[in-house]
Amino acid sequence: MKLFLGSDHAGFVLKSEIVKILNKEPNFELVDCGCFSSSQPVDYPDVAVEVCNKAVRHKAKAMLFCGTGVGMAMAANKVEGIRAVCGVDCFSVKFARLHNDANVLCLGGRVIGLGLAEMLVNLFLRTEFEGGRHLARVEKLKKVHMHFE
Repeated sequence: MKLFLGSDHAGFVLKSEIVKILNKEPNFELVDCGCFSSSQPVDYPDVAVEVCNKAVRHKAKAMLFCGTGVGMAMAANKVEGIRAVCGVDCFSVKFARLHNDANVLCLGGRVIGLGLAEMLVNLFLRTEFEGGRHLARVEKLKKVHMHFE
């Protein structure tokens, strides 16, 4: 399974640890789109757009890392075809996959530890979308264009 990853400087350390764990799995082809250091500031929207565009193009999943996961999730969800979840607990990540067919997991290197991050990554990668009654709702997400007056 091809998996695209990216981080800003605040998420770099957590991303690096997750990459080490996933590199032990033969089923994953990891594509790390950067950044590659925690010392140079990087704008999270730039990374999110690059990673998400690649994920959509390849019909793949992605993971994004920043300080809280929130900024990456906000930016990722602006990309057509992306359904990003900010992972903070197992229940939310599991049901984001089961019911919402989430294709991007966003994690915060400043708010969760490696143990929880590894659990969330495993749930995200191993939980399949249920489809069924949820399919029509996910299809509606593809057509949503918000307009405010």
